[in-house]
Amino acid sequence: ALFFSLLTIPFLLLSQQELAPIEDQSSVFVISSPPPEASLAYTHEHMHDVVDVMNNLPQATYMWQIINPGGAVGGQQFVDPGERDFTTQDMMPLTYGRLSKVPGLQAFPNASPSLPSAGRFSVELVVTAAASAAEMQPYAEKLLAAAYASKLFLFADTNLKIDFPQAHFELNRDRIADVGLTVADVSQQLSTYLSGNYVNRFDLDGKAYRVVPMLEDRDRLDIYALQDLKIQTPSGALVPFSSLARLEEKVGPRVLTKFQQRNSFTLFAGMIPAYTKEQGLSAIEKAAEEILPPGYIIDYAGESRQIRQEGNTLFGALGMSLAFVFLVLVVLFNRFRDPLVVLLGCVPLALAGALMFTFLGWTTLNIYSQIGLITLIGLVTKNDILIVEFANHLQRQGLSKFEAIRQGASVRLRPVLMTTGATVVGHFPLVLVSGAGAEARNSIGIILVAGMLLGTFFTLVILPSMYLALASKHAPEAERIKVDSSTIPAAE
Repeated sequence: ALFFSLLTIPFLLLSQQELAPIEDQSSVFVISSPPPEASLAYTHEHMHDVVDVMNNLPQATYMWQIINPGGAVGGQQFVDPGERDFTTQDMMPLTYGRLSKVPGLQAFPNASPSLPSAGRFSVELVVTAAASAAEMQPYAEKLLAAAYASKLFLFADTNLKIDFPQAHFELNRDRIADVGLTVADVSQQLSTYLSGNYVNRFDLDGKAYRVVPMLEDRDRLDIYALQDLKIQTPSGALVPFSSLARLEEKVGPRVLTKFQQRNSFTLFAGMIPAYTKEQGLSAIEKAAEEILPPGYIIDYAGESRQIRQEGNTLFGALGMSLAFVFLVLVVLFNRFRDPLVVLLGCVPLALAGALMFTFLGWTTLNIYSQIGLITLIGLVTKNDILIVEFANHLQRQGLSKFEAIRQGASVRLRPVLMTTGATVVGHFPLVLVSGAGAEARNSIGIILVAGMLLGTFFTLVILPSMYLALASKHAPEAERIKVDSSTIPAAE
C-alpha cells in the first residue's frame, strides 16, 4: 500500500499535461502569409490555390476566408465527427504537406482551440529585449532551428523577418532651394502622387464622392519610375524628382512589434499530433534558456499564455481541497487523529489509481481531469467516514478497537459499495462518450471511475490497518459517565 501510494508522485510528474484536451470541432484554421511586397490583388489571387487544397481534403464541406494586404485567415469545415473515421488532428500532417506546396504563399494550418484564446497557433513564445530587430534576428533564427531540431513540431516560424524592400530617398536640400522649393513643398507633391489624399468632392445622384488623385499601381510600385516623377517649381517648370533626391534601396523588418513596451518577436509553431502543447512549449523554453543572452526575457501569447498562467494550478488546488476536507473532518470527529485515518486510508491510493491511467496515456492532466481529482477526494473520503464513524460508535458501546473496526467495515460494506457503484455507473458513460466535446468528458469519467474502483478496494483493505495504528481510542459510555460523575463535588 505504501509503495502504491508513493507511485502517485511519479504518476503525477510523468503524465502528459495540457491546459485542455484537444477536441475535434470539425474545423481547421489556415493562416496565410504572402511576400512582404504583395498587394491585396496578389493575395486574393493566390488564395484560390489554398481554397482548392482545403476543399479537396477528405470529407471537407466548405471554406471561409478573410483577405487583407498583409495576409489571410480562413477556416475549413468538415462533416461531423460521427460521419468520418479520422479527427481534425489526424489531418494536420496531410493538410500542412499540401499547403506547403502552394506557390507564392506561406500557409499554416491549426485546429480550433479547445478553449477560447486570442492566439492562432499551438505554441507562441514571445521574446522581448532592449535591442533592435537586426540584433534580435540571429537569436530568432537559432530558436527556429532548435524548434525544428526537437522534432516535436509540424511547422515553426517567427514574425521577425527582415526582408521588406524599402526605398530611401535622401533629399538634396541645396538643389531643392535652388529651384525655389522647400522640403515641405516636395513632400506635399509626392503625397499627392502616392498616398491617395483627396483634393475635392463631387456629387452624383445625391451622394458625395471624394476626388483622389493617385498614380496607378504599376507606377507606384516601381521605385525607378518614382525617380521620373515631375515636381513643379514656383515658376511652373517641371523637374524630375531624381534631380532633387538620391535613391537608396534597403530591406527592413516587415513589422516592428512591442510587448510590455519592449521590442519583441514571437516564435509560433504547430504540434505534431502525437505530442501535447505542454511538451512543445517546454522544449522551446529549454532552448531559449540556452540560446538567449542576458537581457532577453521570454513571455507568452495566446494559448501558451493560458497554459503557463492557468495550467499549473493542480498542486495548489489539491492542497487546498485536502486542507479543507481535513478541517471539516476535525470538526466532525472533534479530534485530529481520526481525520488522518480517513485521509491516509483512501486519498493517496485513490489518487494513485486515477493517475495511473493518465500515466498510461488514457487521458492527460488537464483542467477537466483536475476537477475529477478534486471530486474524487470528496467521494472516497465519504466512504472512509462511514466506516470510521461507525467504528468509533462501536468503541463507545464497549467493543475493542479491533472488534469495532472489524464490525464497522462489515456493516458499512453495503453503503460503501452502493456509493461506489452509483458513482461508477453514473460516470461510466463519460468514459465511452464520443462526438463533440467527448475529450473533456472522457477525462473526468476516466479519473472518477478508475479512482473510485481502486480507491474503494484499498479502503476496504487498508483502512482497518490504518484505524488500528492511528485512530483514537474511544472510552465506552459507562466509563465516560463514571469519570464525569467523579468530577462532581459532593454535597455538604
